Amino acid sequence: MKPDLSPQEVQTRLKFAEKLALEAGRMMLKARNSGRFESDYKAHQELVTSSDQEIDDWVCSRLQEAFPEDQVLSEEGASNTQQAQEAEALWILDPIDGTVNFAHGQPHVAISLGFYGLGIPQLGVVHSPFLQETFVAQRGYGALRNNQPIQVSGLQDLRPALIASGFPYDKSQLETPIRRLEAILPHCQDLRRCGSAALDICHVADGSLDGYYESLSLWDFAAAVLIAEEAGAQLSHLYPSEDKSFYLDTRDWVISTPAIHPSLLELLWQADHQTGSPKGV
Repeated sequence: MKPDLSPQEVQTRLKFAEKLALEAGRMMLKARNSGRFESDYKAHQELVTSSDQEIDDWVCSRLQEAFPEDQVLSEEGASNTQQAQEAEALWILDPIDGTVNFAHGQPHVAISLGFYGLGIPQLGVVHSPFLQETFVAQRGYGALRNNQPIQVSGLQDLRPALIASGFPYDKSQLETPIRRLEAILPHCQDLRRCGSAALDICHVADGSLDGYYESLSLWDFAAAVLIAEEAGAQLSHLYPSEDKSFYLDTRDWVISTPAIHPSLLELLWQADHQTGSPKGV
């Protein structure tokens, strides 16, 4: 972090980020209720709407006005993710996490806004206007949902656990995720695929889910991993990268209440190695 960026200055950014997220949520609600948004596809497979771009532009412009020395990395912007590890003050934005849900009228949709210093998350805000949930965290100060402290479930055994994950947009890459699902499902209560990684991770933080695993993009988890960590979750990567710092490693996140973490890791590892699946998919 910048040596002159105090906890109070981080908190100022957190309060500003909360206001931006709530306003972005109102923009989502308005667009959904009016139906006035257009849909397209990135690389012919990943859905994107005009609301993604509208919210992305608006949030980025507000951040740059308020904190002109900070850098901004957003999903819809043409930003270079390689800057994230060296940046002293970096906002990471996903304007609509759960775009497919948004376009189809499903509620698991959120804006995700994290603030990083030298590759380490300092604050995170995840707001879901349709679920009316706002998750926030500042490093070292715990995590909140709708202004109330939260913590992970504390479940001691995997068998009664509710686990979440997701699937890649590229359907040619489904083999490994399906094998992992087949390995885990018999050993837990059930598995959910809700469609918003940021919310799934936050629901591990508040104890309504017990664990989560998936490979993601940086903007999907940038805010939520700090919220989960501050709520007591254990975080790891199935195959840690030697080239990226822990919090910027996008592949094979495993996030859970601590006691079930070793079991999740073991089942995922076995699923890959027993079938000969490629690592880090």
